[in-house]
Amino acid sequence: MTVAQLETKQEADHDIYQTSTMLALLDGLYDGVVAFEELQKHGDFGIGTFDQLNGEMIAFDGEFYHLLPDGTAHRVKPEETTPFSTVTFFQEDFTYTIDRPMHREELEALLLTLFPSRNLFYAFRMDGTFHEVKTRTVPHQVKPYKPFIEATKSQPTFTFNEASGVITGFWTPAYAQGIGVAGFHLHFINDERTGGGHVFDFIVEKCTIRICQKSNLHLVLPDTPDYLKANLSRKNLEKEIAVTEGAQ
Repeated sequence: MTVAQLETKQEADHDIYQTSTMLALLDGLYDGVVAFEELQKHGDFGIGTFDQLNGEMIAFDGEFYHLLPDGTAHRVKPEETTPFSTVTFFQEDFTYTIDRPMHREELEALLLTLFPSRNLFYAFRMDGTFHEVKTRTVPHQVKPYKPFIEATKSQPTFTFNEASGVITGFWTPAYAQGIGVAGFHLHFINDERTGGGHVFDFIVEKCTIRICQKSNLHLVLPDTPDYLKANLSRKNLEKEIAVTEGAQ
């Protein structure tokens, strides 16, 4: 490996690689623009969605899973595409063990105390057992696409009780709201790798939290006609994201 290649790799190790923006998703840009075969070159860990909003993506340890609208899961095919995903190469900087029941709000407050700064990005995973994980998965959409806030109104929800599995996610700083989802954005898959989805609530029983600090955001924007004419100015951005994330 040359010096230039080594420097490029070291820089990539600090990168979060993201395709498109949350603003574009809110405006209904659901067509896949990047194949997972390409996306996997930029990270072994991440979350996202699929062409025509057909389910949720979760990735860790180099394995990518498609969480389907019926609550089931299967391995992602290389030719599948995504309109919006965030990936990175995960190398933990520090860990923390939870050995008692904890609701989502309490655990997220704890995470914030572990972050050295709220002005950087963080990837994290929680491996353990959960008393309850509540998820949703947006159903497959067809053109003409409805705005994201409308599409999520018909999303099926699922509850995983006494489940072992993995919750992965990212913390995004407040100044990047609209590029991504400011705050915590979480996805879940069970240990059997048979089900999961976008997380909107959970109660952890015990788990190990691994945290990976990131200082670079590599943003790849589509150059499609739909993206070029999209309305990326949202009057009620905070409310729309809160609704689509399940916070309201």
